[in-house]
Amino acid sequence: MAAISSGRPYTQSYDNGMIIRRFDEEVDSSELVWHRDEHTREVTVVEGTGWQLQLDNKKPEPLERGRLYKIPKMEYHRLIKGTGKLVVKIWEETND
Repeated sequence: MAAISSGRPYTQSYDNGMIIRRFDEEVDSSELVWHRDEHTREVTVVEGTGWQLQLDNKKPEPLERGRLYKIPKMEYHRLIKGTGKLVVKIWEETND
């Protein structure tokens, strides 16, 4: 399970069809930009403190360990940096 970095603010690996994404505690907040994804994603937090998820036209909400977050395809969203690193598991709906 090799980690992949592509000039993005995270590294990622794959495990049984899931994306495991890691944001280092050293990541610069300016790298966590508003963006959209081509597919709906379900995200579960494995590790992280104080990080937040903000969807378009909504207030930021805390990312809590073990909770499932759904990000609809093509909806703008961003992460807001917390303390320490953030590790999430992502399942992507490729048939939506």
